[in-house]
Amino acid sequence: MNNTGESYPIPVEIPDLQFFHHRQPFRLESGAFLPELTVAYHTYGELNAEKTNVIWVCHALTANSNVADWWAGLFGPGKVFDPERYYIVCANILGSCYGSTCPRSINPQTRQAYGLDFPMFTIRDIVQAHELLRQHLGVEEIQLCIGGSCGGHQVMEFAYLLPDRIKNIALLVTSARETAWAIAIHEAQRLAIQADPTWKNDNDKGGAEGLKAARGIGLISYRTFEAYKARQTDADEKIDDFLAASYIRHQGVKLERRFYAQCYWYLTKALDSHHIGRGRSGAEAALTKLPMPALVLSIDTDLLIPPVEQYFLAQRLPAATHVQVSSDYGHDGFLIETEKIAEIILKWWK
Repeated sequence: MNNTGESYPIPVEIPDLQFFHHRQPFRLESGAFLPELTVAYHTYGELNAEKTNVIWVCHALTANSNVADWWAGLFGPGKVFDPERYYIVCANILGSCYGSTCPRSINPQTRQAYGLDFPMFTIRDIVQAHELLRQHLGVEEIQLCIGGSCGGHQVMEFAYLLPDRIKNIALLVTSARETAWAIAIHEAQRLAIQADPTWKNDNDKGGAEGLKAARGIGLISYRTFEAYKARQTDADEKIDDFLAASYIRHQGVKLERRFYAQCYWYLTKALDSHHIGRGRSGAEAALTKLPMPALVLSIDTDLLIPPVEQYFLAQRLPAATHVQVSSDYGHDGFLIETEKIAEIILKWWK
């Protein structure tokens, strides 16, 4: 065990990380089992006596549970995530390398890292891990469950699992199911990782070069044509080493230094699995089972999960309010346009 309490080295230092250890087999949607499960998480503020002041944040693909860091624009006194008023919980997702059980974790049965023997898991499995943590923390109801992108996928599944306990949901730049467009992008990213001959190696740096390339592919859909043109256009005299190219390389290195390729590969597979209507008579029928007030937020320039997907949600959720944000940042706007988003959430929720 490392000094953070997990069975593998976390690639970056994350302050105030807590761990819940579930020492029993954890059954996955596929029917496979993990021998045991660890969920890393953060909490902020205090649970009130009535246990009615919980905000549960579901993070996106490569984020961690330290929501005060990556969503700082929504965190603090007077803001949406006000630790003086609310008990705020964010759990690191199953498969991520920021403390929860993942492909780089040590399998207690073999005493070796799972690596590519890690079983496939789904968004529903991620939410079942959240549910174990909820019970462990003694959270009886959630006043607001909020998430963007992959986090929104989790919010929907959590609300379907606990329709009487989750009172309000906020779904930012998300969809009822993963689209063929998004799955194609994920597969291109996985092909990039698999083209790295080291990706099957039993070490944390396996597939590092492939991960850089995968990040570059992803960044094309996270931002917009206008943003690249405005910020990455070079002087006319250049014939090489263009700003856009160096930006993609730089972002690839940044992710490679803070994430593991095997975890990224599995997490994109989990994204592909998202379908709120699977086994529930389709997405439209499933969405009608979410009766709580729902804020659905779209970004007008989102290429990855475009507004048409949020329109679908807003038209079928029984108590939905849809708001569209104008942004130059595309899909990443849900992490950047926090001032606009905070104003929208506070106006809707209060």
